Amino acid sequence: MRGNRSRDTKPELAVRRLLHKQGLRYRVNVRPLPSLRRTADIVFPSKHIAVFIDGCYWHGCPQHYVASKSNREYWDAKISMNRARDAETTETLANSGWTVLRYWSHVRPEIIADSIREHVQCHESHAQ
Repeated sequence: MRGNRSRDTKPELAVRRLLHKQGLRYRVNVRPLPSLRRTADIVFPSKHIAVFIDGCYWHGCPQHYVASKSNREYWDAKISMNRARDAETTETLANSGWTVLRYWSHVRPEIIADSIREHVQCHESHAQ
């Protein structure tokens, strides 16, 4: 499992490149809340927006997840715990006033980047 990246995955890099081209600036792989021991893939601290790009296997995508054929009990429990942790993270951040955006890694980077940009611009217009 050490070979699996927790940051700078291909989908993340593609989205970040597009966001940067659009003139958006953000933080990478940081804790939105210092007290929460979880990092978001992309964070807009001043706007309180946390972005997560979840891998289909590790986060149990309903469309693409295929259960492991070996050591099934371990992997089913692992994926279930990941899903529960994701839900808890989303709830904790939302309760703290953050906007949480979650995308599956199979979604085209252009679609994700456009959605993020719309949320950031929406927060800018509400701040004025």
